[in-house]
Amino acid sequence: MSLMTTPAPWRRAVVTGGAGFLGSHLCERLLDSGVEVDCVDNLLSGCMDNIAHLEGRQGFRFVHCDVSSGRTADELTGPYDLVLHFACPASPADYLRHPLETMDVGSLGTRNALTIAHRDGARFLLASTSEVYGDPLVHPQREDYWGNVNPVGPRSVYDESKRFAEALVTAHAGTKGMNAGIVRIFNTYGPRMRAHDGRAVPTFVCQALAGDPVTVAGDGSQTRSLCYVDDTVDGVLRVAASQAVRPVNIGGGDEATVLDIARRVIALAGSTSPLTFIVRPEDDPERRRPDTTLARELLGWEPRVGWEEGIKRTIAHFSAPASPAPRD
Repeated sequence: MSLMTTPAPWRRAVVTGGAGFLGSHLCERLLDSGVEVDCVDNLLSGCMDNIAHLEGRQGFRFVHCDVSSGRTADELTGPYDLVLHFACPASPADYLRHPLETMDVGSLGTRNALTIAHRDGARFLLASTSEVYGDPLVHPQREDYWGNVNPVGPRSVYDESKRFAEALVTAHAGTKGMNAGIVRIFNTYGPRMRAHDGRAVPTFVCQALAGDPVTVAGDGSQTRSLCYVDDTVDGVLRVAASQAVRPVNIGGGDEATVLDIARRVIALAGSTSPLTFIVRPEDDPERRRPDTTLARELLGWEPRVGWEEGIKRTIAHFSAPASPAPRD
């Protein structure tokens, strides 16, 4: 059964990065499950528009705070029984613009969030990423694959920040006996993504709706495995509710080329936009698909929303005048 309809096992949670794309959906799902939520964000890449509909709801509190700062524990008094650490610039445009902040939130921010979880005896879950696998030499990617990452490349601030955060969680849990887990999230998409954050789906959708050329990096042969945000949130909360301490992949199984994704978006948007090809970013992964055997066997999780339905919902979000995309 989905955690969307199952009462949650927590009373009070803190979500760092809660005003971001994925964080805001987590806050909403937790509130719907009867959990009180402290939503923490410094608004570096998050947006108040994402949580405007949650303001005033019973049990919801927004805390404008940088989780990398030394005052985090004073601001977040708790007590909590769930700490979801999702604070981090996640799009290439953001982490390339804010490299030091990205490294800080993976190191200092993770340690501060762990300190809060340890203080309260809370379940801790780190939002890691498929980027820890780099440009993988193993396909599909299993949790026991160590990855192929360029530690000094342009994407390294994000990749290595997450890899360090995973090591920090593992060390913290091992030395202090904490209930701490790691979820490795693959390409998630859906409403509340920013129109110009550099990720493929919102970029393609906005270009197609505007009738502009849809820009495909390289020849578009690189693959991605998309997962609609509702499915990702369900997977994240299943990992949180489990006692899993090893990393767990959460992502879609529909591997498609970036070129094919662009064509799908154009067709579903009813657009006449032409395709155009631009320079492919350095260290852009060639193939990306999660092995989700562990999530299926351990948690009973698998994606439910197909790519066609998910893209239709995303197009509807960006095209609805009453539901504008969050400001950049």
